[in-house]
Amino acid sequence: MITGFATAEGTAAYRAGLGAAAAPEHFRSWRGLTLSSVGIGTYLGAEDDATDRSYREAVTRALAVGINVVDSAVNYRYQRSERAVGVALRDVIASGGVTREQVVLATKGGFVPFDGAMPPNPGAYLAETYIGPGILRPEDLVGGCHCLTPRYLADQLDRSRANLGVETIDVYYLHNPEMQLSAVDRPTFRARMRAAFEFLEGAVGDGKIRVFGTATWNGFRQPPAAPDYLSLEDLALLAAEVAGEAHHFRVIQLPYNLAMTEAFTTANQRAGGDTVTLLAVAQRLGIYIMSSASIYQGQLARGLPEVVGRFLPGLDTDAQRALQFVRSTPGIGTALVGMKGVAHVEENGRLVAVPPVPWPEFRKLFQEA
Repeated sequence: MITGFATAEGTAAYRAGLGAAAAPEHFRSWRGLTLSSVGIGTYLGAEDDATDRSYREAVTRALAVGINVVDSAVNYRYQRSERAVGVALRDVIASGGVTREQVVLATKGGFVPFDGAMPPNPGAYLAETYIGPGILRPEDLVGGCHCLTPRYLADQLDRSRANLGVETIDVYYLHNPEMQLSAVDRPTFRARMRAAFEFLEGAVGDGKIRVFGTATWNGFRQPPAAPDYLSLEDLALLAAEVAGEAHHFRVIQLPYNLAMTEAFTTANQRAGGDTVTLLAVAQRLGIYIMSSASIYQGQLARGLPEVVGRFLPGLDTDAQRALQFVRSTPGIGTALVGMKGVAHVEENGRLVAVPPVPWPEFRKLFQEA
């Protein structure tokens, strides 16, 4: 397994190695690390060898052009995405293209993954792989596919480390934890999250992860009365209860794009006595934000209104403009975008050399569009 983890010195050297090819503003500073403002995601695609190869090539190219944030999940493409990332990382490190210390590697656990392909009998697979060995109990499952118990997370974390071929994962997310709220009340949910946080703090101590967080879809975008609403302040307070102010709940992921602007425009979160947006409370709490679905799984890659190009100039494609919108939003750290081929990397990697739009210009998109 590859040893090490992303470091301040390593990520700074990665940035320096790009020289004038990267706009200085392309990189963000967080907890001493230097992270690219665009990251490569690995969610979509067929569960086949051709897609594995495409992702390996995409990750390899992304690391070469100035993208040092790589995101995956144990359930993406039935564990194949993690494995493709792992092979690419191993080969690039072996060739001297990067060091482990230059790459910020993130993944997720929570959904029950199949192994490489859909099994003929999913129920039998679940029983043989997870229930029989005591990794989870049937009553721990929500929706037949989601679990956050410490025993289950321990298994999933070790699977991810094996898939990725690394001893240490830089960012480990609880994947869509709000799904638990479809089956349990809020006190039970809080108890489950506390147990998960306790496990993850232990994983930090064991050197298996560096920090942890939540990767959500609905939770942070919903109104407070919604059944699956999540309060970032409450989660941060819970983390502090578990491990004090030095806790490692330091990053979140949620969808943000031209069609889903709630994190920036909707005041649905509490911060002290104030009602603020998610981006505002995250800034107060010192929590880094990685946006998912930055081009809405390709739906924003074409057909954008002309006004968008007017306020996000200097780019060639709508995909670039949609991505530029996200990375230019104050409070967004890294805009993740799925790239399952070198062509996607070349198109989106064009932004490495382009600075985000300054706030005085960016705000006009909301004021005048």
